[in-house]
Amino acid sequence: MKKVIALLTLGVVLGIGPPICHAAVIGFTADLVPEVSGATGTGFVRVDFDIVARTMRVQASFSGLSGNSTVAHIHGPTTLPGTGTAGVMTTTPTFSGFPAGVKSGAYDVTLDTSLTSTYRAAFITANGGTVAGAEAALYASLLAGTAYFNIHSATFPGGELRGFLNVQAVPEPASIASLAIGSVGLLLRRRFVKRK
Repeated sequence: MKKVIALLTLGVVLGIGPPICHAAVIGFTADLVPEVSGATGTGFVRVDFDIVARTMRVQASFSGLSGNSTVAHIHGPTTLPGTGTAGVMTTTPTFSGFPAGVKSGAYDVTLDTSLTSTYRAAFITANGGTVAGAEAALYASLLAGTAYFNIHSATFPGGELRGFLNVQAVPEPASIASLAIGSVGLLLRRRFVKRK
Protein backbone atom coordinates (compact mmCIF):
# COMPACT_ATOMS: atom_id res chain seq x y z
CA MET A 1 0.00 0.00 0.00
CA LYS A 2 2.92 2.35 0.74
CA LYS A 3 4.17 1.82 -2.83
CA VAL A 4 0.76 2.76 -4.21
CA ILE A 5 0.67 5.97 -2.18
CA ALA A 6 4.24 6.81 -3.25
CA LEU A 7 3.39 6.30 -6.93
CA LEU A 8 0.19 8.33 -6.67
CA THR A 9 2.07 11.11 -4.87
CA LEU A 10 4.67 11.10 -7.66
CA GLY A 11 1.88 11.39 -10.22
CA VAL A 12 0.33 14.34 -8.43
CA VAL A 13 3.69 16.09 -8.13
CA LEU A 14 4.45 15.59 -11.82
CA GLY A 15 0.96 16.63 -12.80
CA ILE A 16 0.80 19.90 -10.86
CA GLY A 17 4.48 20.80 -10.47
CA PRO A 18 6.34 23.35 -12.55
CA PRO A 19 5.81 22.99 -16.30
CA ILE A 20 8.20 20.65 -18.06
CA CYS A 21 10.27 22.37 -20.75
CA HIS A 22 9.57 21.76 -24.41
CA ALA A 23 12.31 20.32 -26.59
CA ALA A 24 14.96 22.87 -27.57
CA VAL A 25 15.46 21.45 -31.07
CA ILE A 26 12.52 21.64 -33.45
CA GLY A 27 12.82 19.77 -36.75
CA PHE A 28 11.34 20.83 -40.07
CA THR A 29 11.37 18.77 -43.28
CA ALA A 30 10.34 19.08 -46.89
CA ASP A 31 10.37 17.03 -50.05
CA LEU A 32 12.00 19.09 -52.78
CA VAL A 33 9.97 19.00 -55.98
CA PRO A 34 10.24 20.72 -59.35
CA GLU A 35 9.19 24.33 -59.05
CA VAL A 36 8.61 24.99 -62.73
CA SER A 37 7.54 23.09 -65.83
CA GLY A 38 10.49 21.27 -67.37
CA ALA A 39 12.44 20.92 -64.12
CA THR A 40 13.51 17.35 -63.44
CA GLY A 41 15.14 17.21 -60.01
CA THR A 42 14.03 15.78 -56.69
CA GLY A 43 15.38 16.06 -53.18
CA PHE A 44 14.82 16.29 -49.46
CA VAL A 45 15.74 18.81 -46.78
CA ARG A 46 15.75 18.78 -42.99
CA VAL A 47 16.24 21.89 -40.88
CA ASP A 48 16.80 21.53 -37.12
CA PHE A 49 16.35 24.81 -35.28
CA ASP A 50 17.79 24.90 -31.74
CA ILE A 51 16.23 27.79 -29.85
CA VAL A 52 18.55 27.35 -26.86
CA ALA A 53 21.92 26.90 -28.59
CA ARG A 54 20.82 29.37 -31.30
CA THR A 55 21.81 27.13 -34.18
CA MET A 56 20.16 25.89 -37.34
CA ARG A 57 21.34 22.67 -38.97
CA VAL A 58 20.49 22.34 -42.65
CA GLN A 59 20.75 18.91 -44.29
CA ALA A 60 19.79 18.57 -47.94
CA SER A 61 20.15 16.06 -50.72
CA PHE A 62 19.14 16.42 -54.34
CA SER A 63 19.51 14.61 -57.65
CA GLY A 64 18.48 14.76 -61.29
CA LEU A 65 18.60 18.54 -61.73
CA SER A 66 18.04 19.62 -65.32
CA GLY A 67 21.04 21.93 -65.05
CA ASN A 68 23.98 22.34 -62.70
CA SER A 69 23.16 23.71 -59.23
CA THR A 70 23.99 27.36 -58.60
CA VAL A 71 22.63 28.53 -55.22
CA ALA A 72 20.37 27.43 -52.36
CA HIS A 73 18.70 29.23 -49.46
CA ILE A 74 15.53 29.55 -47.40
CA HIS A 75 12.82 31.96 -48.58
CA GLY A 76 9.95 33.43 -46.59
CA PRO A 77 7.64 34.33 -45.14
CA THR A 78 4.96 33.78 -47.74
CA THR A 79 1.50 35.23 -47.20
CA LEU A 80 -0.10 31.80 -46.74
CA PRO A 81 1.39 28.54 -45.45
CA GLY A 82 2.52 26.10 -48.13
CA THR A 83 2.05 28.42 -51.10
CA GLY A 84 3.37 31.55 -52.75
CA THR A 85 6.78 33.12 -53.15
CA ALA A 86 8.84 35.37 -50.92
CA GLY A 87 12.28 36.89 -50.61
CA VAL A 88 15.38 35.15 -49.33
CA MET A 89 15.75 35.06 -45.53
CA THR A 90 19.11 33.31 -45.22
CA THR A 91 22.53 34.38 -46.41
CA THR A 92 22.93 35.35 -50.07
CA PRO A 93 23.84 34.48 -52.65
CA THR A 94 23.87 30.96 -51.18
CA PHE A 95 24.51 28.83 -48.11
CA SER A 96 28.25 28.65 -47.54
CA GLY A 97 29.69 25.47 -49.03
CA PHE A 98 26.53 24.44 -50.87
CA PRO A 99 27.58 22.18 -53.78
CA ALA A 100 27.50 24.24 -56.97
CA GLY A 101 28.00 23.06 -60.53
CA VAL A 102 26.50 19.59 -59.99
CA LYS A 103 23.23 17.87 -60.86
CA SER A 104 23.13 15.87 -57.63
CA GLY A 105 24.67 16.32 -54.22
CA ALA A 106 24.32 16.50 -50.48
CA TYR A 107 24.78 19.29 -47.97
CA ASP A 108 25.09 19.45 -44.18
CA VAL A 109 25.91 22.61 -42.25
CA THR A 110 25.14 24.06 -38.85
CA LEU A 111 24.66 27.81 -38.79
CA ASP A 112 24.86 30.15 -35.80
CA THR A 113 21.52 32.01 -35.80
CA SER A 114 22.98 34.76 -33.59
CA LEU A 115 25.31 35.90 -36.39
CA THR A 116 24.60 38.47 -39.09
CA SER A 117 26.21 36.15 -41.68
CA THR A 118 23.32 33.68 -41.36
CA TYR A 119 20.81 36.13 -42.86
CA ARG A 120 20.30 38.22 -45.96
CA ALA A 121 21.01 41.86 -45.09
CA ALA A 122 17.60 43.01 -46.39
CA PHE A 123 15.88 40.42 -44.18
CA ILE A 124 17.64 41.81 -41.10
CA THR A 125 16.62 45.33 -42.08
CA ALA A 126 13.01 44.27 -42.63
CA ASN A 127 12.87 42.75 -39.14
CA GLY A 128 13.85 45.63 -36.91
CA GLY A 129 17.42 45.93 -38.13
CA THR A 130 18.70 43.38 -35.61
CA VAL A 131 19.91 39.81 -35.83
CA ALA A 132 17.55 38.92 -32.97
CA GLY A 133 14.62 40.26 -35.02
CA ALA A 134 15.72 38.26 -38.07
CA GLU A 135 16.20 35.12 -35.97
CA ALA A 136 12.72 35.46 -34.46
CA ALA A 137 11.15 36.11 -37.87
CA LEU A 138 12.88 33.11 -39.46
CA TYR A 139 11.80 30.82 -36.62
CA ALA A 140 8.23 32.17 -36.73
CA SER A 141 8.08 31.58 -40.49
CA LEU A 142 9.32 28.00 -40.07
CA LEU A 143 6.69 27.33 -37.40
CA ALA A 144 3.94 28.90 -39.52
CA GLY A 145 4.78 26.83 -42.62
CA THR A 146 5.57 29.97 -44.63
CA ALA A 147 9.27 29.20 -45.26
CA TYR A 148 10.59 27.14 -48.15
CA PHE A 149 13.96 25.72 -49.15
CA ASN A 150 14.96 26.49 -52.71
CA ILE A 151 17.67 25.12 -55.01
CA HIS A 152 18.43 27.10 -58.15
CA SER A 153 20.11 25.69 -61.27
CA ALA A 154 21.76 27.06 -64.39
CA THR A 155 18.73 25.91 -66.40
CA PHE A 156 16.28 27.50 -63.94
CA PRO A 157 18.05 30.46 -62.29
CA GLY A 158 14.80 31.51 -60.58
CA GLY A 159 14.65 28.13 -58.81
CA GLU A 160 14.39 24.49 -59.89
CA LEU A 161 13.48 22.65 -56.68
CA ARG A 162 11.62 23.81 -53.63
CA GLY A 163 9.74 22.52 -50.64
CA PHE A 164 7.82 24.19 -47.84
CA LEU A 165 9.30 23.26 -44.48
CA ASN A 166 6.85 21.62 -42.08
CA VAL A 167 7.38 21.07 -38.39
CA GLN A 168 7.90 17.47 -37.35
CA ALA A 169 5.75 16.18 -34.49
CA VAL A 170 7.96 15.52 -31.48
CA PRO A 171 6.41 14.23 -28.27
CA GLU A 172 6.83 16.78 -25.52
CA PRO A 173 8.29 15.64 -22.20
CA ALA A 174 4.97 16.50 -20.52
CA SER A 175 3.14 14.13 -22.87
CA ILE A 176 5.62 11.36 -22.18
CA ALA A 177 5.28 11.91 -18.41
CA SER A 178 1.47 11.84 -18.66
CA LEU A 179 1.62 8.61 -20.65
CA ALA A 180 3.93 7.03 -18.06
CA ILE A 181 1.68 8.11 -15.15
CA GLY A 182 -1.41 6.83 -16.93
CA SER A 183 0.26 3.48 -17.65
CA VAL A 184 1.29 3.08 -14.01
CA GLY A 185 -2.27 3.94 -12.93
CA LEU A 186 -3.75 1.31 -15.26
CA LEU A 187 -1.33 -1.34 -14.02
CA LEU A 188 -2.16 -0.54 -10.39
CA ARG A 189 -5.88 -0.59 -11.12
CA ARG A 190 -5.61 -4.03 -12.75
CA ARG A 191 -3.61 -5.30 -9.83
CA PHE A 192 -6.16 -4.15 -7.24
CA VAL A 193 -9.18 -5.24 -9.28
CA LYS A 194 -7.76 -8.79 -9.57
CA ARG A 195 -7.17 -9.00 -5.80
CA LYS A 196 -10.78 -8.13 -4.90
